[in-house]
Amino acid sequence: MSRAFLSRELDTVATFWRIFRRDGVALGFVTHDRDLHFGGLLHRAAPGIVPHALRRTAGLADDEAEVRGALTHDGIAAADLAAGRFDGARVEIGAVCWESLETAVLYGGTIGQVSERAGTFAAELRSAKAALERDFVPRTGPTCRARFCGPGCGLPAARFTHETVLEAIDAEAGTARFAAPDPALMPGGQVRWIDGPLCGLAMRVLAASDGALVLDRALDPAPAPGTRVLLREGCDGRLATCAARFGNAANFRGEPFLPGLDLLARYPAAP
Repeated sequence: MSRAFLSRELDTVATFWRIFRRDGVALGFVTHDRDLHFGGLLHRAAPGIVPHALRRTAGLADDEAEVRGALTHDGIAAADLAAGRFDGARVEIGAVCWESLETAVLYGGTIGQVSERAGTFAAELRSAKAALERDFVPRTGPTCRARFCGPGCGLPAARFTHETVLEAIDAEAGTARFAAPDPALMPGGQVRWIDGPLCGLAMRVLAASDGALVLDRALDPAPAPGTRVLLREGCDGRLATCAARFGNAANFRGEPFLPGLDLLARYPAAP
């Protein structure tokens, strides 16, 4: 930043905010009467969408903020909010001079809870300080703490990711059937849509039932058969699965043989 904003009685300053969704979509908005292009992104004029109660502190507590607006802009739709396309998205809020396009980022965080009511929305923002509230001390347990194909697991994600197509949807049962792989490999895995109306969304696989997958979200709008998806296999976190199916017991992050609380309730049995 090379200038001080709001230092004059009449200043050429507007508020901007950018959203970087997890599906790769980037959106920019500015509280001005025309669109502005800066920072490699077109910021659409959206005077009805503004930050609310923005604050920054020197302490370690999370600097929460909120953005409110009307669901009238073509960049933010109620259907996209309900589908979770904005969940966990990265947000930057700042000031821009609409003459020189000089900018200053004042706040950075992620979108938390989103509420919608009577044609308006409110998005709770959480700053980077929210990471300080996480408990990084590992807890003992019989299952693996590492995320499958993530840090600590060591297995390559590409080996267990398959591009395939949707075969059928059973709306009444809430299941989807895909061409491959074996549904028994999928519980705990993920479905990422790369085509159709749900493109970019990721859904968790809860279970496999009669050759179909039970997903954690409703398929609305329903994609048509032939829609392309990426399927990531799942893992139940047990040592037996890690050793027999993946041959990865050396990287198992759990304590399967550590006595649990049920040890206090045990009593000797007669021979």
